[in-house]
Amino acid sequence: MDFPPPAHPGPAEDQLLVLQGDHRSSFVWDGQLSMEALCPRRPDDLWEFIVEHPFHARVVARLQVTSFYTIFELGRMQLDWSLITAMVERWRPETHIFHLPTGEATITL
Repeated sequence: MDFPPPAHPGPAEDQLLVLQGDHRSSFVWDGQLSMEALCPRRPDDLWEFIVEHPFHARVVARLQVTSFYTIFELGRMQLDWSLITAMVERWRPETHIFHLPTGEATITL
């Protein structure tokens, strides 16, 4: 049984990708980073900083009026920084599309 060749994770057309020379994806597509461990970028501890440095009363009032204060009332959420970093590295600002090994993907509401 003949299997199709593996799909190349790069874009089918790269004419719109004017930043390709500086984008991390070019190293991924060339196979230079395939064995390198992903090092997530993360703030030291943003939530603890926010708790230790409360907002000014006027800021709290504005956040409550806009209903964004609920975010701070929820407390700390567990984020998958590796996943976020991986998605950031695959985001193309020229096309507003994620370039993934399986193809292109965009966010829809």
